[in-house]
Amino acid sequence: MLSAMDVFDTHAHYDDEQFDPDRDEILSGLPQKGVKLALDPGGDIGSSKLAVSLAERYPFLYAAVGIHPGRAESMADGDIDLLAGMTGNPKVRAIGEIGLDYHYEGSPRDVQKRVFRAQLALARDLGLPVIVHDREAHGDCMEIIRSFPGLRGVLHCYSGSAEDAMTYARMGWYLSFTGVVTYKNARKVIEVIKQFPLDRMMIETDAPYLAPVPHRGRRCDSTYLHLVAEKIAEVRGLDPEEIAARTLVTGKEFFSIS
Repeated sequence: MLSAMDVFDTHAHYDDEQFDPDRDEILSGLPQKGVKLALDPGGDIGSSKLAVSLAERYPFLYAAVGIHPGRAESMADGDIDLLAGMTGNPKVRAIGEIGLDYHYEGSPRDVQKRVFRAQLALARDLGLPVIVHDREAHGDCMEIIRSFPGLRGVLHCYSGSAEDAMTYARMGWYLSFTGVVTYKNARKVIEVIKQFPLDRMMIETDAPYLAPVPHRGRRCDSTYLHLVAEKIAEVRGLDPEEIAARTLVTGKEFFSIS
């Protein structure tokens, strides 16, 4: 049961408008429901500012700041400086959510690549890890990441191949898994989970999206994260409490949270 586990939701968008009606009620109740830590990644300048503001308000909540590939075309002159300024807040622990999205293509691919590279360079210069969104852009995403050797990062809601996953492991990168692991069509991600090193694995909800079975289709929040841990435990033949504990430690180390 959830109450038996302490979990770290490493990717939850509590800045999202879906939480406007009851955001404080949801966030205030999470620590009593086993959610020890959570991290809110921004998707543009406005949501990054809100994520930081929320992190300041709730002791267990941290933030990342960045411009999502779907909003890359909105990036203005000076936005990199604005993101850099936000990282001066001690609750900001990464640059993200950044990357490439060739499914929705909310911004032209060349713009996405330029904005992705600019933010990877920012993270490198600041010594921060990155949270990467890669949807149907696996080749270009890996090529760009390879051009920033030594950078630490996590592929959030990983959807690539097991072969690419092991390449990322050799590069020292991490993968994070969502409620998608509970879906019937999740065969590819299950194969990744069977092979990927546990000490480079994190779990997340991507709230308010991707609620796990049996809550699929509902607004997701961090109280559903135990279902992700339980599915990974089932695949690996381990106790859910061990998955929760190990991913909690990994998340804290990755985001430098004491």
